[in-house]
Amino acid sequence: MKEVMPVIAPHPLNREEFGINAGEEGQDTPTASEQSSPRRGSVAKLSMLPLVALIFYEVSGGPFGLEDSVRAGGPLLALLGFIIVPFVWSIPEALVTAELATAFPKNGGFVVWISAAFGPFWGFQEGWLKWMSGVTDNALYPVLFLDYLKRGLPVFAKGPARVAALLLTTVGLTYLNYRGLTIVGITAVALAIFTLLPFFVFSLLAIPKIQMQRWFVMDLRSMNWRVYLNILFWNLNYWDNVSTLAGEVDKPSQTLPKALLWAVVLVTFTYIVPLLAGTGAVELDRAKWEDGYLADVALVIGGAPLKCWITIAAALSNMGLFEAEMSSNSFQLLGMGENGLLPQVFEQRSKYGTPSLGILCSATGVIILSWMSFQEIIEFLNFLYCFGMLLEFAAFIWLRVQQPNLLRPFCIPLNTAGGWKSPSRRDGSNSQPHLRFTRRMLKSSVRRLMMLMMRGPGS
Repeated sequence: MKEVMPVIAPHPLNREEFGINAGEEGQDTPTASEQSSPRRGSVAKLSMLPLVALIFYEVSGGPFGLEDSVRAGGPLLALLGFIIVPFVWSIPEALVTAELATAFPKNGGFVVWISAAFGPFWGFQEGWLKWMSGVTDNALYPVLFLDYLKRGLPVFAKGPARVAALLLTTVGLTYLNYRGLTIVGITAVALAIFTLLPFFVFSLLAIPKIQMQRWFVMDLRSMNWRVYLNILFWNLNYWDNVSTLAGEVDKPSQTLPKALLWAVVLVTFTYIVPLLAGTGAVELDRAKWEDGYLADVALVIGGAPLKCWITIAAALSNMGLFEAEMSSNSFQLLGMGENGLLPQVFEQRSKYGTPSLGILCSATGVIILSWMSFQEIIEFLNFLYCFGMLLEFAAFIWLRVQQPNLLRPFCIPLNTAGGWKSPSRRDGSNSQPHLRFTRRMLKSSVRRLMMLMMRGPGS
């Protein structure tokens, strides 16, 4: 790190330092260091469709894994969860990401936001928390890919064949990521189409079999809240991951907010429509609603071909999830190198424009963590992710208070707190002064949050 700032003192914002220049309206002007980089200039930027596909895989990857929500709470609560949680969690997280990623359109994303708000020390803490969370999450996908594969090829259930397949899968997908973000984006688009198409057919074929009263079944006495909430949270988070790729996006001030909007709509319908079709078309047996049960429902609705299609789509979806997460993790390390939070060697790119060392470190972490059990991985990554998100929301509020005139190409059209107007969008104007009492309260809240995180969860 270049320096360690005091824990609470706000970091004086220098737009050049964080790779941000104010250009013409609707334009995104690169810094001098970016203009002089031969690697950056020769690499194609991400456009809208590949970016939407990458966000889709960073967050969801399809309706796989939602079955346990029905097992935990029944059809009604599962449906309500996937309708309500996007409004109380996904949309706010996506909006914060859109505002800050367009204000700081640079690789590293949330690490840059935290550094701008609280200084490099907390930027580094955010970086390792979110990188560990992302790598832990990514360790799931080669394992899940083989879990689907072993249904047709039992040789991959355990033993040397499974170990070899796990290593080869990780290495192969890592190499695809190394070949370039554009290739990863195109692959994500193709995989998303293949993943969602069978569920479109699934939902159409289910319509004649649907009995709407099945949607309203609920039994609070047997409710497993821990599983229910964990499944909802895991399936509807990680919207901020796209920010680590902001420097690779074509016209990020325009593209990022639109891509996040379309991704929120796509992910929400990806869960709700198959859930309506599956729970409405078959008799409820909550004990059967576990990971992979949608394929069995597909057998009832559309026969063996549809079940086979969904099973293959589930396996390939894990490939898309791996690629999106690997891209986010590796470009985060590159951004940390560019901002002085890691050694400069992390800034180096391959001939394909990808962060070589970031990919190597992320792949190594995936291989090490892939030997953990599924439940251990879920609990570990959720713990890390929650602490990272606390810092991000604190930075969002802090920057609204301390930097009201920061140029925000996209700005959430709501007051921050205490009744003052939203920060400036393009012209930097903000006529209404902050309320001093509310400002002191925000400072106190952020200070307590920092102290709590320094003490750790066991204190």
